[in-house]
Amino acid sequence: MKFLFLKNKFTTLAVALLLFFSHIVHAQQPPRFRVLALYENGGHHILYSQRAKLWLDKLAADSNFLIDYISKPDSIDEKFLSKYELFIQLDFPPYSWSKPAVAAFRDYIEKGKGGWIGFHHASLLGEFDGYPMWQWFSDFMGGIKWKNYIPDFADATVNVEDAMHPCMKDVPKNFTIEKEEWYTYDKSPRPNVHVIASVDENSYYPDSKIKMGDHPVIWTNDHVAARNIYIFMGHSPDLFNNPVYITIFKNAIFWAAGK
Repeated sequence: MKFLFLKNKFTTLAVALLLFFSHIVHAQQPPRFRVLALYENGGHHILYSQRAKLWLDKLAADSNFLIDYISKPDSIDEKFLSKYELFIQLDFPPYSWSKPAVAAFRDYIEKGKGGWIGFHHASLLGEFDGYPMWQWFSDFMGGIKWKNYIPDFADATVNVEDAMHPCMKDVPKNFTIEKEEWYTYDKSPRPNVHVIASVDENSYYPDSKIKMGDHPVIWTNDHVAARNIYIFMGHSPDLFNNPVYITIFKNAIFWAAGK
């Protein structure tokens, strides 16, 4: 009995030591990649941004990558962006950027210096708050201009069109998104981008007259060097309770970062 007790004691100690040293080794490993997230720090999207940051911080810790946050694009220039393999435009609109930031971001995308994921407000293209249209960004997003939205929200079914795209791994052919604004644009971006998923406007609940017909909501632009994906859904913090949404978000991070 004494032998068995000692054997179990030493086994437990060995396991504890193994876990301890494994933790030390893991902690000393360099990060797999670095991510920059530009997020909105005000307005009615702040709750989404706050929830997204919590989720991203946990994913970064679990997956061994680093993530930095900025709430204004003022610090963006070529040298600043060179530190990051992935740029996440987390509900930040395509206006109010400085000239150096505009030039650096365009260079980053066109030359494939890193990947990009845009959410929701990133397609708010037009003349807003006294700022002119960023025409290059409109072309990057498929030549679109923001037209309208559903202010009182609607649930809807999203249909996956390219199930083989890496960002759609473990994603069902269709899924429900609740309480979304569903932007419309002056035209569909489809002729100029690769559509990955679209929303079924006939599934809106409650129904809405604000529709555009062909309505892509996830797409990528294959005409630039950077791996990029735009995911329209990004208004409610409750999206992070939707397992399909967080699967798409996670897939997009590792795909766009080239990992």
